[in-house]
Formats: sequence, C-alpha cells, structure tokens
Amino acid sequence: MKSQSFFFGFLLLIPLLGQCQTAPTVKTGQWRAVLQTSGGELPFGLDIKPAAQSGRYTVFALNGSERLPMDEGYIKNDSLHIPMALFESELVGKVGSDQLTGVWRKRRTGSQYQIVPFSARFGQSFRFKENGPAPTANVSGKWQTLFREKRTDGTPGDTTLAVGVFDQKGKTVTGTFLTPTGDYRYLAGDVVGDSLLLSCFDGSHAFLFKAKLGASPARTLTGVFHSGPTYRETWTAQFNPNAALPDPAKLTLVKPGQTFTFAFPDATGKTVSLNDARFKGKVTVVQILGSWCPNCMDETRFLAPWYARNKARGVEVAGLAFEKTASLAESGPKLQRMVDRFQIQYPVLLAGTNDKAEAAKALPALNRVAAFPTTIFLDKKGMVRHIHTGFSGPGTGVYYDRYVSEFNALIDKLLAEQQ
Repeated sequence: MKSQSFFFGFLLLIPLLGQCQTAPTVKTGQWRAVLQTSGGELPFGLDIKPAAQSGRYTVFALNGSERLPMDEGYIKNDSLHIPMALFESELVGKVGSDQLTGVWRKRRTGSQYQIVPFSARFGQSFRFKENGPAPTANVSGKWQTLFREKRTDGTPGDTTLAVGVFDQKGKTVTGTFLTPTGDYRYLAGDVVGDSLLLSCFDGSHAFLFKAKLGASPARTLTGVFHSGPTYRETWTAQFNPNAALPDPAKLTLVKPGQTFTFAFPDATGKTVSLNDARFKGKVTVVQILGSWCPNCMDETRFLAPWYARNKARGVEVAGLAFEKTASLAESGPKLQRMVDRFQIQYPVLLAGTNDKAEAAKALPALNRVAAFPTTIFLDKKGMVRHIHTGFSGPGTGVYYDRYVSEFNALIDKLLAEQQ
C-alpha cells in the first residue's frame, strides 16, 4: 500500500514539476540577425528589450538609421516569437545563451508559407564583415542603375530603371534605390575591398544587394539583387551626379472625358463613396495602397498623422486598399490591424486584389495603376489635379523631404482656390 501511495503521489506531482520549469530568458540589447538565402547571408539588426509584461519583449528591426517596430515578442515553449501581423510574418528562434536559431515564416496564400532559415547572435553590431579588406573606393553619390529580371528559362526579362543614392563613411554604407514605382527603403551595408554589400529586412521584404566595383576611373557597379529566399535580378550602375527617373506625375493619368470616383466597403462592410457628404467641397487625397506593401506603410506613417493635424482645414483622405484577396472576411481584419497600428482616422476601403491590372479595372477612369502606392489629389470640385506614382519614403533622405514639401505646397494651393 505504501508503494502504491508513493506511485500515485508521484503522478500527481508530474504536472507541478512541469509548471515549475521556467521559460527561457532572452538577453536584451542588440543582436546581429541573419537570413539564409540563395544569395548567401542576409544580415540585419535586432534591438530586443523587456516589455511591461513579464516574458514579453519590445523588438525593433535595425536597418541603418531605421528602427522599425515589430509586434511585441513573446516566449512560447523554448522559442522567441517576433510577429509582424500586418505582413502575416514572424521570426521564430529557439533561445540559447547568446543565440537564436529558427526560421522566418511568411504567409503566402491559404496555408502556404515561405520559410527561410534564421539565426541571431547577441552583442554583435557589424553588418556584413566585422573585419575585412579596406574599401577600394567610396560609393557616395548618385548612380544611374538598371535592374534586369533573371528568368529561370534564360530568356531576357523585364528591366527597371533606378537611381542608387548612397552615403559611405569609412566602410559603412547607407542609402537606397529610387525607382519609378517606389524605393527599396532603408539599405545598410559595407564596402569590403572591391565589393558593395547592402541589405534590408522589414518583416515583409528581405533584400540583399551584392556588386563589384569597376576599376577606377570607370566608377561602375555590376551585381545581383536577391529578394526573399530565391528571387534574383542582375543590375549594373554608372556613377552619375545627374542620374534621374521619369516624372512620377506623368505615369498615371485620367482618361480623357472620364471622371474619377470610387465606392468600396470599409473593414466593417460599410460602403464609402467619393459622393458621400464628407468629401463634398473638400480637397481630397486618395491613397492607392496595400497592407502587404512596406512602401505603402511608409506613406501611411506620413499620411495618418498629417490628416489628424490638417483635417480641420477642409481636407479629406481615403485609402483604397488592394489586398491578396477581395474577400472582406479575410482582408477586412488586415485592414483593421493597419488602421489600429497607424491610428488612421480616414476611411480605408477594400477595393480589390493586389494586381495592377485588376486595380486598373476597379478604377476605370485611370489609364493604369503602375505602382502601389499611387496618390491622387482632387480639388474642391472633385476634379483630379495631380497623380503621383510611387512614393519616396524616409529612407531616401532628401527625396522624402522634397516629397513632403511638394505635397504640402500642392494642398495649400488647392485649399486656397475658390470652389
């Protein structure tokens, strides 16, 4: 009887022993994180600090001067989860004494996920190489760039004109590429010998650029651009202080004789139309976007607080979101997460799927939708006065400052006009 009592007592103790196991503790401070892609290591920084609630963490992704807030991290079993719900992705790493080992998971469609190996090391702050050959050149300035799609069948792919803008201090480089449809956000990296290495991770995109510097005085770059686990393009660049892109105001136009309008549901299913009373007699900014699009989120970070400060002046904003699915049941919650995250006070509507051709069908007054985001400015009479394709975000420095200045100047002009 004594042995049976001991046995049953031990069984009752087992759950209590499990509850006494403590969750792993994550060291707080700066981590050097790496994704393993077909192009090799794609590095970025993580700043991890304790959150108010025990076992939870405040996390920022670090790309040059950018401190991009991720969603609050948490421990589950033996791993740290760092979600980015807006982009349906998360970093998951098993916690070691000074390392994390796991994956970056990003939902594609349905139950399909993109999986990329991920690791991080505590206390390291270098980007690509802690030690290496001294730079053979300084890449600061503007570079006229051409990206060429690398098709799997070997046939020539599409080309994209771009302008590289870089600032190099010692071996460290920051900057981005401007394109007719937006920018590559905050890039950071190094010049190691005759090689330029740049990367960015923002929870949605993982970018890796590698290039060889041409012999002086040619000042050329020849390289490969890797995106995510497998996608790649080749690119070439020539140093050119006068490098430029096509005028973003001439890429998307209103068809002759057409009147721009819209009527789409918000996250709750309520239809909002440009004919509604809230827009009558108002200068209106229409933002074509997607919650999946980091450039669109950069524009939203500008527009949401701008609207809160300026709505009393007689201006309105409407966001037309083109998502992975036109199902309100699936995409509505994503839009609501975006509204909550950026504290958006203007309506954000589900306008269709994130295909440019489908977006053009949803907005038939436009000749095309060339980029997400695209911004449309209407005067007090509801007439389209300006369309800006793409968005130069804060990672572009002076180009972002110029955009903000021109945006405000145009709004001031339209507000000053008589109805």
